Amino acid sequence: MSKIKYYYDTETCRYEKYKASTKDVVINVAAFTIICLIFSVILITVFSSFFDLPHIAYIKEQNKELKYYYNIMDNDIKDLNTMIDHLHNKDKSIYRVIMESDPIPETVWNGGTGGNKKYKELLNKNLNYEDLILAKLKQVDELKRKMYMQTKSYDKIMALAKDKDQMLSHIPSIQPVSNKQMTRIASGFGMRLHPIFKTWRMHAGIDFSAPSGTPIYATGDAQVSRVGYFGGYGNQVTLDHGYGYKTSYAHMRSYIVKNGQKVKRGQLIGYVGNTGASTGPHVHYEVVKNGKKVNPIYYIYLNMTDEEYDEILKQAREKNQSLS
Repeated sequence: MSKIKYYYDTETCRYEKYKASTKDVVINVAAFTIICLIFSVILITVFSSFFDLPHIAYIKEQNKELKYYYNIMDNDIKDLNTMIDHLHNKDKSIYRVIMESDPIPETVWNGGTGGNKKYKELLNKNLNYEDLILAKLKQVDELKRKMYMQTKSYDKIMALAKDKDQMLSHIPSIQPVSNKQMTRIASGFGMRLHPIFKTWRMHAGIDFSAPSGTPIYATGDAQVSRVGYFGGYGNQVTLDHGYGYKTSYAHMRSYIVKNGQKVKRGQLIGYVGNTGASTGPHVHYEVVKNGKKVNPIYYIYLNMTDEEYDEILKQAREKNQSLS
């Protein structure tokens, strides 16, 4: 039973029974409700500082697990990038050098895949940690791009490797005349005093002196690209070996090949003579690589010992009088 409240009425000089108005009831209920809410918030705050609510505990556990797998993925990406860069460096410094092929330009290798804008369409606009996810997507895309380039590079190297035997057979690698005693080099590559004009001129080949009629051999597999009499070169044969290589044999007494004919390394193509601007029987031998005349001495090595190769290098350096 609720207590009955009384108040003293000064007009009637009597104690009258107290009756609460509707306004007072509303104010009391509101005040009580507010106090309860305040105490509830305080209790929840204190409780949550020591104990996680079930859904908060679940979210924290999920975040912990996601962070664990994120770190694993991040380390894997770093390891894969290290591995692909190692393969790229090996490709550039070893395989490409062996196969005489230009490496992938560094500007292309490190070209990147663009900014984060291209990935944003893939994500929900309301997704949390968007920047973090975009950064990882970009790293994965960059890794995929490098892996693709490296795969294509290895495909090219495999094709070059399959063609290597054929390439080696075409590259000039023997002397154009028999020279077992290493005594037939009359003039090396470089500036020489011309025997006829008595002026210093570039001698863009090697002269091998030999008796007239000495056989001249193709120094690598090739196709005859030019034969005939050409001014100071006299009777001359030019061979196209492919792969950027050509060789030329001048001052021949005669030749036994014709334009378009295919020849093998060591095949007889003509005979030593004294035609053109020449002061004695010899063959003037030139090697052209990618359109530039180079020193033929570096393309004379097949079936030579180290001592023989050193001797022929010595002779090529010491000879300073050209026969043509």
